Amino acid sequence: VKLPLFLCPPSHDVSLSLHGSEPKQQSPHRRRALAQPSTSGYQSADRPLTILHLEREDIMEESSAEALDSSIQDHVPPLAVKDLKVLLKKERSDCVSSSSRDDDSTLQNPGTHSSILDENTKPDSCIQEGKSKSIKLCFSDGKSRIDYILVYRKSSSQSEKREVFERNIRAEGLHMEKEASLTNSDVIFLKLHAPWDVLCRYAELMNIRMPFRRKIFYMHRRHKFLSRMEKRINQFRGWLPRKPMKFDSNTLPYLEENESFTAPFSRSRIHHFIIHNKDTFFNNATRSRIIHHILQRVKYEEGKNKMGLNRLLSNNSYEAAFPLHEGWYHSKNSIRTHGAENHRHLLYECWAWWGVWYKYQPLDLIRRYFGEKIGLYFAWLGWYTGMLFPAAVVGLLVFLYGFFTLEHCPVSKEICQATDIIMCPICDQYCPYLRLSDSCIYAKVTHLFDNGATVFFAVFMAVWATVFLEFWKRRRAVLAYDWDLIDWEEEEDEVRPQFEAKYSKKERMNPISGKPEPYQAFTDKYSRLLVSASGIFFMILVVIAAVFGIVIYRVITVSTFAAFGWALIRNNSQVATTGTAVCINFCVIMLLNVLYEKVALLLTNLEQPRTESEWENSFTFKMFLFQFVNLNSSTFYIAFFLGRFTGRPGAYLRLINRWKLEECHPSGCLIDLCMQMGIIMVLKQTWNNFMELGYPLVQNWWTRRKLRREHGHHTMANLPQWEKDFHLQPANAYGLFDEYLKMILQFGFTTIFVAAFPLAPLLALINNIIEIRLDAYKFVTQWRRPLPSQAKDIGIWYGILEGIGILSVITNAFVIAVTSDFIPRLVYAYKYGPCAGQSQSAEGCMMGYVNASLSIFRVSDFERRSQPRTNGSDMFEEAVRFCRYRDYREPPDSAEPYSYTLQFWHVLAARLAFIIVFEHMVFAIKTLIAYLIPDLPKDLRDRMRREKYLIQEMMYEAELERLQKEKREKKKKGRVHHKEWP
Repeated sequence: VKLPLFLCPPSHDVSLSLHGSEPKQQSPHRRRALAQPSTSGYQSADRPLTILHLEREDIMEESSAEALDSSIQDHVPPLAVKDLKVLLKKERSDCVSSSSRDDDSTLQNPGTHSSILDENTKPDSCIQEGKSKSIKLCFSDGKSRIDYILVYRKSSSQSEKREVFERNIRAEGLHMEKEASLTNSDVIFLKLHAPWDVLCRYAELMNIRMPFRRKIFYMHRRHKFLSRMEKRINQFRGWLPRKPMKFDSNTLPYLEENESFTAPFSRSRIHHFIIHNKDTFFNNATRSRIIHHILQRVKYEEGKNKMGLNRLLSNNSYEAAFPLHEGWYHSKNSIRTHGAENHRHLLYECWAWWGVWYKYQPLDLIRRYFGEKIGLYFAWLGWYTGMLFPAAVVGLLVFLYGFFTLEHCPVSKEICQATDIIMCPICDQYCPYLRLSDSCIYAKVTHLFDNGATVFFAVFMAVWATVFLEFWKRRRAVLAYDWDLIDWEEEEDEVRPQFEAKYSKKERMNPISGKPEPYQAFTDKYSRLLVSASGIFFMILVVIAAVFGIVIYRVITVSTFAAFGWALIRNNSQVATTGTAVCINFCVIMLLNVLYEKVALLLTNLEQPRTESEWENSFTFKMFLFQFVNLNSSTFYIAFFLGRFTGRPGAYLRLINRWKLEECHPSGCLIDLCMQMGIIMVLKQTWNNFMELGYPLVQNWWTRRKLRREHGHHTMANLPQWEKDFHLQPANAYGLFDEYLKMILQFGFTTIFVAAFPLAPLLALINNIIEIRLDAYKFVTQWRRPLPSQAKDIGIWYGILEGIGILSVITNAFVIAVTSDFIPRLVYAYKYGPCAGQSQSAEGCMMGYVNASLSIFRVSDFERRSQPRTNGSDMFEEAVRFCRYRDYREPPDSAEPYSYTLQFWHVLAARLAFIIVFEHMVFAIKTLIAYLIPDLPKDLRDRMRREKYLIQEMMYEAELERLQKEKREKKKKGRVHHKEWP
């Protein structure tokens, strides 16, 4: 059965919602409406759909919600009638004339939305602040909005190119106005404005979706039942305080476009769209995007490859190009009493201000001001931060478990009490013999991270990564629907001007659009990819060479520190070596990152990607690969190679037959891995935060200080908005690449080696809470306004996240099996310990484990170059004859001295078996979870199908009504012509 559709007249609004059982909260000022039959004179006999107009009639009485017009009941099914009654009674709102609503009228809401002004009293947004201030946001006529700013210097030698470029801009229909800088007479600002006809023409070419009908949806009985349940739950929780993380609904403006059906703009059907005001029909972000699209295709010289704003920026014809910020972000008046002065001020108060660090992000406002791509980034970052909370709690509990069981750990107790066990030197000649008890502190620290809960936490984090990604897909789908990106496809992405210019001589028909487009030959494409792949391989070799250098440093330095004059360094030579190596490694990482960026940019441009999305994906993959290998190569070395291939005393394996490879500490290698992860994570995040905010703050402060000295405070206070924006830091040339990259690398650090460092999620959570506000403050206050652009997902980053999730399962399996002592302890407890062969374990099952894990070495069997300079008599009562080392080998007096024992093979087999079982089990759990969690919520799928149906019906009815109207008009004039359905 087809359900009835309610449509408001073009000048009316609807407060009903398309969002299931709980309608979106509407402005309190909206008046109620009573549904009346359509007066259009048309009703199809063969179509049960009926158009009902909601008229502006007050029904303030409580009983009015119970007394719907009989005409509604004649056309609406009983279920929809009952739902509509409940909804009208609950909402107490109606259609209201909204012809005056624009971008800024929704901001003037001191306390409530009732202060939204009508068209007769509210001026255009360009002149909202009065004549004296409006000149800073629009042309000198006070009416034409500034949509884009170009900046150049008169002294530049590229004046001819600029003149041709500007002449072609005028030919496209854009309006221009020039104005000299108040602080530098050599700097000229070129203000651009797109008139209505240009906006319409390019909106149609770019397939920009615009609102054409208010959303309205009936409530299903299931939704109504859930609404009643939510009402009861809310009544039960009424004694609880208000949710502190949510914004006051009166603080945020009502965004009209979020409550409307949209369709690709078409000039031939312009009468279908909701156009209250031509100046505000296209919001500021859309206007800037259209102008940027035009500028990217305007020629500045004759020739196919002489086009585009980017080329003029690269050859210094123009110094800067940016959309204009909407005024200042500060205000002397409170936003609660006087309302926000502009959307930038609103974003600062509700998002970028540090006082709201605990609040949810106003994603709709972010999307409206900065565009969908930036909005999706902050939505993903907020989702990632929220999902880190359970991971951080569980990781902290694992750490606390290790802390509270520290005194009851038999292994650390045995190490601390082993005063009679003498360990072999860990380096050649200079390292002394040590008692095993000297490693007591390191053994206890290792237990904090390597305990019985480690395996559980590794499984938990693998499952967590899957849940995080699966639920993000659902969250992204909801955002894509709310932001009208469901039908936005990559096919609509623009061909890069560089690709167009390079391959304009070769064209072929696009199988989708049927239009000719530039074509890159197969041989040309793959030859470029081959060269690019060779460059990537070479840069990875550079990373490996850097790691090799760090390894040599560790090998040399451990002997140097062992002979150090300062006793503190000498007694902790291995820890000092690890700490300094990590710091040097961090410096090398940061230096190589600068080189990698330039190489990745060169290789990506060499490939000549077809679209901007392909360029971004290619550049992103290269930079991620470089930086991931650069950041994690040393960590992989410590986790899986340090101390594994050193040989044994008397037969050490050497680097270039000279340097003995570094051994692990007597308490194990896990402490080195923890130090590597902790130091790198803290240093990198601190450096990133400083470069993100500290550097722009210092730069902007220095610029303002210099200008105040030269021109005085009065001139600086009265600078127009475009000049204030020009003195801000330019937006990142690579868009959100740096923002995503550091978060993805952090995600890798948080998941790949989490079994060795359970506190990683907690550190990531703390950093991300700060990161959100740092990024918000930077975007709103320190950077020029970036170009708003569209995206329906986070692009290639999602595939990278999935790859990291798979890699984390493998690495954590190896960390538990190889790096930690979990498997050797398990084998000892069930095979060689006091409880071997017993069905139940007891507290003393690990007694003797340390002694069983150490092999005996005769000191006289040392190589000459490894022989310690002292025989140990200065530290012990007599010269050392035998020392111990970590391995499972036969004693020197056995039939096969220093060969592997049976316990070694048992441990090796158990490690391999654990890796296989762990990986298969975790991958099975991940696959099951991914299968059970659908990508689209069921209610969203139903809404999408329902909306698609409603849009088709609306377009049909509206077009048919228009044709009927034209037919009546022609009939009155005596001219009747048959016109088929278009």
